[in-house]
Amino acid sequence: MRRSVRFLTCGVVLYGATMMAPAVAASAKDGEAVYAAKCKNCHAADGAGNPAIAKMMNVTMKPLASAADADVKTAVTAGVGKMKPVSGLAAGDIDNVTAYIHTLKK
Repeated sequence: MRRSVRFLTCGVVLYGATMMAPAVAASAKDGEAVYAAKCKNCHAADGAGNPAIAKMMNVTMKPLASAADADVKTAVTAGVGKMKPVSGLAAGDIDNVTAYIHTLKK
């Protein structure tokens, strides 16, 4: 009986630990494709911002690479300033593009 209880307790602990772990790590490589399709026109290939778009919108663009993860995710999902939310992205896509943006740091 004790052995069964210990085995059950161990199983519950291991199951709980796996449920709290992230399912899949973000992929900067997959994020590059999302960035190219959804972000690059306005934010440029290097994430510094497209000067022509900034001038047309009368805004100052901050380099994306220095943005915190939470700020990137908020901008993508809710928009910020004159930027509207980005449509058609799954949660995994947002994590991936966030990971990719951090590779743009110089």
